[in-house]
Amino acid sequence: MEIDLKAMKWTRKPKDCKITADKIEIITAPHTDLWQRTYYHFRNDNAPVLQIATDEKYFSFVVKTEFESKKRFDQCGVVMYLDSDNWLKASVEYENDKFQHLGSVVTNLGFSDWATTEIDASVKTMWYRFSRREDDYCIECSEDGVHFKQMRICHMWNGKDEIRFGIYACSPEDSSFKATFTNMQITECQWRAHDGQAPDDND
Repeated sequence: MEIDLKAMKWTRKPKDCKITADKIEIITAPHTDLWQRTYYHFRNDNAPVLQIATDEKYFSFVVKTEFESKKRFDQCGVVMYLDSDNWLKASVEYENDKFQHLGSVVTNLGFSDWATTEIDASVKTMWYRFSRREDDYCIECSEDGVHFKQMRICHMWNGKDEIRFGIYACSPEDSSFKATFTNMQITECQWRAHDGQAPDDND
């Protein structure tokens, strides 16, 4: 099911953006980011986020990102932003002309983590699939929109009821670039139920 872009709502609408029937373009502003406390000991909570709300407990959200990033930490991708202390995101973060970080951040109760792997700096397109199973979540990525690879599984302490999810783009340093989002759709949950060890009785 394709997403009705009119149903999506901004948290911090960017000054420069364009929305058409099948595409969203965001021009990032310098010094915008999402991060909470861990390691760097600062808090950034000013990145533009465009999301849709749902109380559906089992689904997947797919989006294709194209990015003209060029300075350190330029990024765009998929996000579930509940409030400043509870959110997750996945993106490609530019590092230099040799490599970038393909990674994800999960923030629970005001503390962020960052899990990454290095990819070539020539990559300028990435697909993401964000899946929900109650209050657990899976993020996957794909270079072709067909074959997805798991990036991480996580639990969100405040993610058991209605949530909001969608896209974001930002430039933490003195930079600005164009991020383009297309092929957004919601499907039945592609993250299948676990078929291995049975749950604990007291879980």
